[in-house]
Amino acid sequence: MAANSSTGSSTEPPGLETQWREIDKLNQQQLRAGDSWYLLDKRWYDQWKEYVHAGDQNSSSYPGKIDNTELYEDLDSYHLKERLSENEDFVLVPAEAWHKLLSWYDMMDDQPPLERKVVDLPSTVKVEVYPVEIYLCLSSNMESTVSASFSRADKIHAIHQKIRQDFNVSETAESRLWMRSTDTSSERLRNLNMTVLDTCLSSGMTVIMEIRNADGTWPTSRPQIMRNSADEDSYRGPPGVCGLTNLGNTCFMNSALQCLSNTPPLTEYFLRNSYLEELNFTNPLGMKGEIAEAYADVIKQMWSGRHYSVVPRVFKTKVGHFASQFLGYQQHDSQELLSFLLDGLHEDLNRVKKKEYIELRDADGRPDQEVAEEAWRNHLRRNDSVIVDTFHGLFKSTLVCPECNKVSVTFDPFCYLSVPLPVSKERVMEVFYVSLDPMAKPTQYRLIVPKAGRVIDLCTALSQATGVPPNQMAVADVFNHRFYRIYQTDESLSCILDRDDIFVYQLSSGCVDKDGEEVVMAIYMRERSHYRDYGSGSNNYGTSLFGHPLLMSVPRTQCTREDLYQLILKRLARYVRPLDPSEEVEEEEEEDEEDLYKAQTNGVSDDEGEEDSEEAGPSKKEEETQESGHAEEQNNCQSEASPSSDGEERAEEEESSSEPDRGSSTEEGQSACGSTDTNSQDATDGDQSTGVEPLAKEEEDEDDEEEEEEEAASCAQANKKLPGRRRYTEKQKKALFTIQAVNSNGTTERGMGEVDGGFSFSSQPYIAIDWDPDMKKKYYNENEAEKYIKHQSMDVPHQQITVQLQECIDLFTTVETLEEENPWYCPTCKKHQLATKKLDLWSLPEVLIIHLKRFSYTKYSREKLDTIVEFPLRDLDFSGFLLKKTVNSTEPPCRYDLISVSNHFGGLRDGHYTSYAQNKDNGQWYYFDDSKVTYAREEQIVTSAVYLLFYQRQDKIRQPTVPPPVPSSSQPENHVSSQTQDGMDGASSCVSMETD
Repeated sequence: MAANSSTGSSTEPPGLETQWREIDKLNQQQLRAGDSWYLLDKRWYDQWKEYVHAGDQNSSSYPGKIDNTELYEDLDSYHLKERLSENEDFVLVPAEAWHKLLSWYDMMDDQPPLERKVVDLPSTVKVEVYPVEIYLCLSSNMESTVSASFSRADKIHAIHQKIRQDFNVSETAESRLWMRSTDTSSERLRNLNMTVLDTCLSSGMTVIMEIRNADGTWPTSRPQIMRNSADEDSYRGPPGVCGLTNLGNTCFMNSALQCLSNTPPLTEYFLRNSYLEELNFTNPLGMKGEIAEAYADVIKQMWSGRHYSVVPRVFKTKVGHFASQFLGYQQHDSQELLSFLLDGLHEDLNRVKKKEYIELRDADGRPDQEVAEEAWRNHLRRNDSVIVDTFHGLFKSTLVCPECNKVSVTFDPFCYLSVPLPVSKERVMEVFYVSLDPMAKPTQYRLIVPKAGRVIDLCTALSQATGVPPNQMAVADVFNHRFYRIYQTDESLSCILDRDDIFVYQLSSGCVDKDGEEVVMAIYMRERSHYRDYGSGSNNYGTSLFGHPLLMSVPRTQCTREDLYQLILKRLARYVRPLDPSEEVEEEEEEDEEDLYKAQTNGVSDDEGEEDSEEAGPSKKEEETQESGHAEEQNNCQSEASPSSDGEERAEEEESSSEPDRGSSTEEGQSACGSTDTNSQDATDGDQSTGVEPLAKEEEDEDDEEEEEEEAASCAQANKKLPGRRRYTEKQKKALFTIQAVNSNGTTERGMGEVDGGFSFSSQPYIAIDWDPDMKKKYYNENEAEKYIKHQSMDVPHQQITVQLQECIDLFTTVETLEEENPWYCPTCKKHQLATKKLDLWSLPEVLIIHLKRFSYTKYSREKLDTIVEFPLRDLDFSGFLLKKTVNSTEPPCRYDLISVSNHFGGLRDGHYTSYAQNKDNGQWYYFDDSKVTYAREEQIVTSAVYLLFYQRQDKIRQPTVPPPVPSSSQPENHVSSQTQDGMDGASSCVSMETD
């Protein structure tokens, strides 16, 4: 028989009828995605059918070997011809039918079988006749390419293996693939388990393999490395002893990364490339593997031993992309970053591809061992990763209803322990005490007050130091030369932050009621500018606050202009030089309008006299010397309202008689110039009083033109009565400053209502003392005003609280009552209850992270606890804290050794993160301060800045593989060097240089 003369691969075929029956039956199979079908030349297949149907094995229609020559474009490349049609040029047979025909008839020499895959397209399932033909190359030599065909059902892993095989790439070399469709567009093929169809690979595209460099970087990525050497490739240092560059307030991230980098089981997992097989690209709770890959890149670079410092910019970008709270370059918490990173790595590396729904059960009286094992099994059914293997433990949670005594017991996994710090019931506050004695400098006191106390408790503590009764004290927060807040005695001290500048003022009497005999005035210091502020739309002179404000209690009977002026002047006696007697009275016989204007701006008197005038309007000379473009009538009124010193000598006798008649209101002098409007900007050069007179706020609303007309008419009428040349017949007292009623910010001026010659106040009065710059320079002593003395209490060193780590863990396991914002729903009572809650440790992980809760946030306050927590570096024994007691020798021990620490220096508003870590290879401790790395001693680690502690269980700790290096001063600058004897002082200096 002819078939017997075929190659040795042929077997004795069955009868012709049997051949047809078997092949025909196999051809009836349905197409299933992923199955293989084969192309057969239609001519050969038709001849085979004719042969088997003839029933004669010696028939001349014997087809011979399988020959697909007509389907190939050429016999060199064996490329399939284009636009071949099924059932015209070829037929498709399933793999089993193909192998039967091949065993019966063999195939022409050197011809490859035309195997094709069944692909599941969006609309149909079909055999892929024409596969995807792509080009393969390495990133190091993209000119050298090879062509390969892949089914759309093939996984990218097949392409990966094909490139390794064709280019002899080692299996241990870490690589990644890029898909390039054009010369400028490339895309990562991250998931090797995706199919060619899913990645949209099409014929003609190029797949590039990139092999990681020895220093942990990728050839196609711009190196994010900081070098201290001219030769970038010459440095060789201990793996893992590598700094991280601060990108701008990113020390919180660098500190957390250094701690995780020096966690041996996690780092070895990434260095072994174990993560590549466990990347989970489909987890909806994950980050598509991007966080895990970005973290792996950082670890690879840090542990290559070829970098002084790495710039984690790509990692920072990825973190901000998936966690918007870390976008930008604001200050953040290292524990918050660590929590996000551990959760992100877990979900990206979760071995559970599809999480099942699990209904949690309560204990209902079952034994703890049974409930705990069930809870852990349920946890692993949804969460199984290297993070779970390394960091997850189990604690028992017990809730008791206060009404029905229902007990609910659950076992919950944890990734780290957040333990509270013992909080002192007392608080240290620093205040400045301002005595009623005007010659006494402010004194700074350090007081111990109840943390939950009130302002009256602060006054009581200060009273014990000063002897002044608490009811004669007023407490205020001073900020930017003004009172940010004036406290009531019943307000909580939690409203006062440690950073606030608190001033306590002694008052002349006890508590001041709103309607009492005295009023408490808040007094600000303001300096006027030399020029009017026309840009703001007004003729006002600009003012700026300076110095320390004051609180004074003033009898209501003394709330007159003159009395206030004298009281304030007396209160400022320590740093304000009084006027000499020769300076108090100035007289000049003649003065032009400009001189009158200048005299007015330097100080304004309560006593305003009349003046002689030849005419109502100013002279030509006066007109030429006018400044700031005042109207003639206003200037004339101004000069009449403010007599200069020309006439003061000649009016000495008249002053004594005229002053009592005018009283404190000076109504006659004002009416003489037609201006009772003390708010007139032209009358006071932008200030609202003469000597101490406030301006009427409501008069600002009058129409400007109407005001000018009235004033001009009044002034003209007054001037007609004044004979001769302009002369002053009354003396003018010179004032150091003017007084304004202002708002609480010292910006907007207000009027003060007059009652019987005094002022009435409807609310807390704020007074501004306005100084002319020249007067301030001459009479105000700024250096003296800023002086203060320190009470001996400031010399007593602040006693820092020291607690043991075991005390913090005890607090963590203490029974507590739930807060009102977080009640528990009792299934028995059918309502929310403030149940009691107790947490107990059941099982501990290989690496235990302990978070010290230094930052305390309440509804009314925030603070950082600088308590020193003493913790052992070795042999931390948790056996006394575990609820589950060891029952046999096969269970892991409960002793831990410290491997790394995250520190936080500073307060709530600013601070700096650093870290200590023990290198897993040489056992040496290092201090990591962003890009700077120094040797560290164990005695330097325990400080008040410790924030996160990383402990590894002793049975998992392996001995160092290399001897520790000897600290030497010859190390490269800005890299590993010895710390000074006062190593922590050096760490503190970093804070002052870089508040992150």
